[in-house]
Amino acid sequence: MRTFAPLGMTFCASESVIANCRVLVCVALLVGLPRALGDELRRPHILGIASVRIAVSDISASGRFYSDATGFDLECHWCETSDSTGVVVLPSGQMISLVSEKLSPRSSLLKEVTFAVDNLDVLKQTLDASKIVSQEDRSEKKLLSIGVKDPEGHALRFTGPRTPEALAKAISPSDNAVKRMIHAGWVVKDREAMDKFYKDVLGFHVYWHGGMKDNETNWVDMQVPDGTDWIEYMLNVPADADKQTLGVMNHIALGVPDVRTAANQLENAGVKLTEPPKIGRDGKWQLNLYDPDQTRVELMEFTPVEKPCCAEYTGPHPKP
Repeated sequence: MRTFAPLGMTFCASESVIANCRVLVCVALLVGLPRALGDELRRPHILGIASVRIAVSDISASGRFYSDATGFDLECHWCETSDSTGVVVLPSGQMISLVSEKLSPRSSLLKEVTFAVDNLDVLKQTLDASKIVSQEDRSEKKLLSIGVKDPEGHALRFTGPRTPEALAKAISPSDNAVKRMIHAGWVVKDREAMDKFYKDVLGFHVYWHGGMKDNETNWVDMQVPDGTDWIEYMLNVPADADKQTLGVMNHIALGVPDVRTAANQLENAGVKLTEPPKIGRDGKWQLNLYDPDQTRVELMEFTPVEKPCCAEYTGPHPKP
């Protein structure tokens, strides 16, 4: 005779009862399975980046920069006031929102990233189940957006899919103009904590990772589960990084068909480039631009032209 306690609950005192206990264990596991599957099914589809909000010190100067960088005019609101804002709308319907404010030298000027999801009510259930605090924006009982902070305090917002009106708002002035925003990057100190949020709760996955050296991981691209845009973890950044370094790390990337052609167009328009186009460690052509407050805006081609360092791509590449 032997005794044991499956799941710490049921005690069996004889061989004949042991078989019944095994059945009970299987039934218990099967009863728990629908709940686990349900949790997975309750996760909404996260489609991509809808907008970013960037803090600037001079709305006029920054507006000119972002208009030059994207090829689209800034829609400015209250531009002569201290709380002025401006928006650049891309052909994808994505928006770059500029907010004039007093800047702190040690803070990220990339103030918020907004993602489009197919079902905000399901997202709310997912966040609540994971005990993540969120703020809702409602109108007549309709959920318009949800705001949260990730484990390191970066502000995220979730909204519905882009509307046809937004998609029709911007028209490309040339074949090589900026087509869409493809990623945004933040300084990250604790990758494990961030993965528990972006990967385990929201369903993001690693698109690519690499570093300045082949045996280093300085950047981790976390792609949305139902699209091609991604968030980039900028790792191993010194705690005392200065404003210029933080501006490099906390950045956005805009997709263009041909980076070298885009660079020529910028120079012909009178924009002085501080760096030449180059092929990055991810195998893609890129060009770094810097707004008047030193926030980096990366022009990047959609697909690699050579094998990336460090790791293979594990997800689909963005398209124009």
